[in-house]
Amino acid sequence: MSKELEIRQHNALTNARYDYTELQLDLLFFMVSRLRKDQKTVTYELPIKELSTLTGKQYHLPYLRQATADMGSRVFEIEDKTGYRQMWMFQSVHYLLGQGIIEVKLSEAVLPYLFDLKDNFTSYTLAAALRLSSKYAKRIYQYCSQWKDLGETRRYDLQEFKKMLGLLDEKGNEKMLRISDFRECVLDVSVKQINEHTELHISYKLEKRVRTYTHIIFTVKPQALAETIPFDLVATAQDVPGIQQSHLDNAARILDELRITDPKHRATILASAAHVAEVNRYNHDLKTDKVKATRNPGGLLLVRLGLVAAKPAKTPA
Repeated sequence: MSKELEIRQHNALTNARYDYTELQLDLLFFMVSRLRKDQKTVTYELPIKELSTLTGKQYHLPYLRQATADMGSRVFEIEDKTGYRQMWMFQSVHYLLGQGIIEVKLSEAVLPYLFDLKDNFTSYTLAAALRLSSKYAKRIYQYCSQWKDLGETRRYDLQEFKKMLGLLDEKGNEKMLRISDFRECVLDVSVKQINEHTELHISYKLEKRVRTYTHIIFTVKPQALAETIPFDLVATAQDVPGIQQSHLDNAARILDELRITDPKHRATILASAAHVAEVNRYNHDLKTDKVKATRNPGGLLLVRLGLVAAKPAKTPA
């Protein structure tokens, strides 16, 4: 097995054993998005209004306090070649009343692993992860994101995979004994949400030995989002003024999907903030059936952008 594949399998927090709620995963992803390698302290501010804007959810103080209290007391267990490492997330958490800000002081031991998690995502995919409402979808999205350049994940042992999702404890006690419940409540829900709300399109296959399911593997393909992320979670270097990097990346994916391959057309489109916005808007309208273009959706987009002339309507003889 190549060194790259070994790293994917055991590298840091993505595959660590921990069981977080949906709210706790929202806070984790939001916190990871704000990490800065040039920052000299381990203290970060989480403006909850920004998180609410991104996810469309309301976050109430009592639930937030309970969530961070549980996160602080819950252990991350990371396995490496030397053994098992147990770590805790926070040194302290300070709620700034009247400001809507949570100030978190991170554990120095866990910080390198959080940066490793951040390096496996772009601001775009972190934002997409926050839009998933199932905690299992959020975790499965993490796993699949690691393998998107190869087209499929590694072959997970099913019991180990359940343990990673928090469905199986160290004593072997399962939350979902029936495979039908696991499919319906975890896998199918996660696949639907990931395919609808992220830049990945995934499916899964369960492998059976005799009468027992033993392994699971996911196929992973890139796709353009129907809805673009409203803002980047982290600042990115922008070659084109006025274009968020996430919107630019999504526009390029849309051009690929619509088979717009002409270099001049692509260069013209991706160099214009107005064109990029129109491409994303058109894609949303196309996927929500506001625009009907069954024959040549790519050609219709080029007409809307003014890059080609519309063909005259045929007149009856």
